[in-house]
Amino acid sequence: QCEEAAYEERQYPAGKWACVTKGEPMYEQSISLSFMKLMRYICKENSVGCYLGMTVPVLNEIRLTKEGTELEREVVTAYYLPGEFQQNPPVPTDPEIHITERAPLRVITRVFYGMTTEETILREISLFWELLGSTDTVLRETYFVAVYENPSIPQRRNEIWFICRA
Repeated sequence: QCEEAAYEERQYPAGKWACVTKGEPMYEQSISLSFMKLMRYICKENSVGCYLGMTVPVLNEIRLTKEGTELEREVVTAYYLPGEFQQNPPVPTDPEIHITERAPLRVITRVFYGMTTEETILREISLFWELLGSTDTVLRETYFVAVYENPSIPQRRNEIWFICRA
């Protein structure tokens, strides 16, 4: 009987992402508003005026407060540009969307299911630290929440990503 791995390590190549930063009172508000802006960009509000195609996961970059007990308000929501747009990304019509080149990324990742709220994310980070134990190989202040399915799906698949130090 095979058990699902508790976590895995992955390497992601450098690439261009469309990003929106929001600092709403609640995490859910920030990601919802940011994702709606990104969807408009993906669907037509761009310099080529056409549908760009959806990629997954959508990443939400979060930081913990110094105490590590809550999320900082500012969340960066990022959409990976499809391959055909990597060299020459369509320009967003929305000034809040920025195209960012991200360096290669090595992460340790763990799957979780359901809604992504500040509470569930903090719990997942805590559980992951328990699993990993004491280690200096990953960052402690910045994390990614990777979303693979539509937010309306009740038991959608998500991942928490711990970023490996260079």
